[in-house]
Amino acid sequence: MNKYIAEFIGTFFLVLTIGSTVIGNGAGALAPLAIGSALMVMIFAGGHISGGHFNPAVTLGVWLRGKCDTKDVAPYMTFQIIAGVLAAFAVEFLKGGASVTPLQPATVPALLAEFLFTFALVYVVLNAATAKGTSGNSFYGLAIGFTVMVGAFSVGNISGGAFNPAVAVGISVMGLSSWSNIWIYLVADFAGGAVAASAFKALNPADR
Repeated sequence: MNKYIAEFIGTFFLVLTIGSTVIGNGAGALAPLAIGSALMVMIFAGGHISGGHFNPAVTLGVWLRGKCDTKDVAPYMTFQIIAGVLAAFAVEFLKGGASVTPLQPATVPALLAEFLFTFALVYVVLNAATAKGTSGNSFYGLAIGFTVMVGAFSVGNISGGAFNPAVAVGISVMGLSSWSNIWIYLVADFAGGAVAASAFKALNPADR
């Protein structure tokens, strides 16, 4: 149970940071830096307990790579989604009265942006946090957090920069994204995670 709670806590504070820095222009142009930093510190805090996924697409990729037990996949994803929803409610309370305009992304660019940077995120996770060649390193949280930061700066205005189905649910609850667009994130993010796992296994055939 401890690892599931760790996944909840990490995902909760990630989504809380996203909502708090975006709604009401809380952090302005620096929001991606705050979001990447939140992911980084939560990974350093909980990575030794749960692996620090905080993202169903990461859980999928790590499972396909062979470093997550099958019995943990559904609980991890469930706790991540619940955390995203509760964090969204917390943001709505903290930011009560702030106007929110849902992002209306162009479908194909949003799909591509989410796929590419979720691929990048999961690829970095697999190489920095699960590979034999980087075992025991002290930088994996920074590498993963900065990948999200780069993605948010690069394509945040195209797709919203979720790269995470739990984040997608959270921003939908907050009204930052329309529920009609949730499929974009689910399809692109899970596909990005699966392809990243395949790429890792192809490039590291001896790393099992």
